[in-house]
Amino acid sequence: MFNPGDPQALPTITNMLDRYSEALGDWAVRTATKMLTEVDSRDRQSWMELAADMSKELREEIRTAPTGKLFQALLDEQVTLIKSLPTDAAKRVHELTIKGMEDSTRAKEIAKEIGRTGEVSASRANLIARTEVARTASTLTQARAEHIGSDGYIWRTSKDSDVRHSHKQMEGKFIRWDSPPTLSDGTTTHAGQIYNCRCYPEPVIPEV
Repeated sequence: MFNPGDPQALPTITNMLDRYSEALGDWAVRTATKMLTEVDSRDRQSWMELAADMSKELREEIRTAPTGKLFQALLDEQVTLIKSLPTDAAKRVHELTIKGMEDSTRAKEIAKEIGRTGEVSASRANLIARTEVARTASTLTQARAEHIGSDGYIWRTSKDSDVRHSHKQMEGKFIRWDSPPTLSDGTTTHAGQIYNCRCYPEPVIPEV
């Protein structure tokens, strides 16, 4: 609809994408709720399998862990991330257009990059999906583990060639829930709670 790099089109493009972001609200809530429910169901099932050897009292504590507020907080965060996709696209087009105006010798390259905005948004959407599924699973596991008195977990990786070096170094280490570690790459995170992380926490269950 617009010529890439045309500054006069920026207000219209930004307005359209902002309106699209708001229009995504209900769909974002449904989509995020479905994902959260599925991950929560898998996490609950994993705990029930683990609880087979636990006392009846401990199984009941796991079943009744107060995850409602956490669920709502995760939902709010994911809806915000989904709705940010159009506004991030608008920001990208704006920044590239201004850059093209400042450096006219690169106009063709700038126009090409603007044309890739949809591709960039799709890539970001996939990153959000992968990251949020893993982060949700790890966060729910933490909530249920802390509820039954667990102090921490064993960091587990996927044990393949795609595991980041800084995460590979964490394999098998005990981590306290209340003290996320700072890894060798400078990031501070629990297992599975950072972008593109496929690691997961293996809770250390208190003896009863």
